[in-house]
Amino acid sequence: MSTITVGEAIARTLEVYSVTAVYGVISIHNLPIADALGQRDRIRFVPARGEAGAVTMADAHTRVGSLGVALTSTGAGAGNAVGALLEAMNAGTPMVHITGQVEKAYLDRDAGFIHEARDQMGFLRASSKQAYRVCTPEQAVPMLHRAIQDATTAPCGPVSIEIPIDIQAAQVEWRDTTPPAAAPMANLAEETITELVNAIREARRPVLWVGGGALDAGVAVRRLADLGVAVLSTTHGRGILPDSHPRSLRAFHNAEPVQTLLANCDLMLVAGSRLRSNETLTYSLALPRPLLQIDINPAANQRNYDIDGFFCGDCNDALTRLADALEGNWQADTTFDADIASAVQSSEDALRIQVGAYARLSDAVHKALPVNGLFVRDITVSGSTWGARLLPAEAPLGNIHSLAGAIGMGLAMGIGCAVAQPERKVVTLVGDGGLALGLGEIATLAQEQADMVLLIMNDGGYGVMRGIQTKYFEGRQYFNELHTPDFGKIAEAMQLPFWKASHADDFSAIMTEAVNTAGPAIVEVDMKSVGELKFSGPPQKKLY
Repeated sequence: MSTITVGEAIARTLEVYSVTAVYGVISIHNLPIADALGQRDRIRFVPARGEAGAVTMADAHTRVGSLGVALTSTGAGAGNAVGALLEAMNAGTPMVHITGQVEKAYLDRDAGFIHEARDQMGFLRASSKQAYRVCTPEQAVPMLHRAIQDATTAPCGPVSIEIPIDIQAAQVEWRDTTPPAAAPMANLAEETITELVNAIREARRPVLWVGGGALDAGVAVRRLADLGVAVLSTTHGRGILPDSHPRSLRAFHNAEPVQTLLANCDLMLVAGSRLRSNETLTYSLALPRPLLQIDINPAANQRNYDIDGFFCGDCNDALTRLADALEGNWQADTTFDADIASAVQSSEDALRIQVGAYARLSDAVHKALPVNGLFVRDITVSGSTWGARLLPAEAPLGNIHSLAGAIGMGLAMGIGCAVAQPERKVVTLVGDGGLALGLGEIATLAQEQADMVLLIMNDGGYGVMRGIQTKYFEGRQYFNELHTPDFGKIAEAMQLPFWKASHADDFSAIMTEAVNTAGPAIVEVDMKSVGELKFSGPPQKKLY
């Protein structure tokens, strides 16, 4: 056995898990780990310009690739990561956040030690699935194993682990290590599957609502759709069933034609979804009865809706066995397909009318982006309208976005996706207001030469807030106008290619040229010149 620093032991352990990138901001309270990563040079280190960006990049990396890891400093540095950890919690992202801590001798003493936080574990526990503190050098590697196992055990989520700086620098004996066996998924008992099968067999117009917990159940979902089941997805679940499938209702859950269809359905099965507020009209959306639910988390039962039948288990296993039982033994209403097609077409037509000229931008992005390309969107008017529902989705995890609804994460998410999947082109949609929260990460984009087009929708402020104020505050407009920088000059300063679209006729040529340009590039859309994008506020019956 060799003796190495705990920092190096952490780096070696991450290598065992095939971690390809660590995103972070170096600091006096994490340098032993950073130094080990640099000396070993086996894991790419991406120097984010802020801790929030680092965690968001690691979150996005994990969603589309392998285990993502963020490295932050202590106190304010760890605190800066909280918002991004909350997003990862909402998305159920199994990532790891490693943060430093002051020397053990000064822990929890409120001594005013540099980078000290009075209760760092408190805010890490509040924003993570779990949080751990390493108390001895010998405990560091086992605790990291525990953190990774917790993060990757369903229901998944980010796990934080804090390591005091003196422990990071301490010597420890290195023993070759292997990841512990993954915890087995909980599968439904045979009699429970029979109960589910019998319920579906009695229906003739059933709908399957799929969310992030069913992302790996694409084959089973398609089999059920082929049998005649209509499939409605959350925005996170888009592409589990390709939009092109004739029984896909896409993510049109808030469109009136789809709501009319649901009123005439005789069963809904929810698989791996929280039935979030913004996708259910704040839980007032009328869902077909009986309402059944499959979820790996027993706490999902009766969480937001009165559920008629709850089945606690792995969605992929349950839906696969359901399809096995129904094939050749069940048939949908012969009029169902025509009603599905009509509802989808009417919903898309209405959305195209709503977004006006920007439907052409959606079409331009779709045409330019390769089949395996990734579309990332921030919370912005374009992201909530055409980016969320009009832009086609043919595979899962091809449309990445904030599930917590926080603005400003798009750029960092795009970088994480591009680093995780370097062979796939990324287009990242942001608004000028949201981009301002992480403008410095453009430097990260340039430094890392990520193969990404940053598509900036510039309307001079917070377009989403304008829509909400128009709808709920009698049109009064306050505090939503922002001073906007010259994005062309920013691109020039960063030595990045730049295009500006001032008319819808520009969209196709500019997007094609930008996407075909290797490496990072910026496209700005001058929305005041192109024209209005109608947005009437969030999809809910009342604001509060």
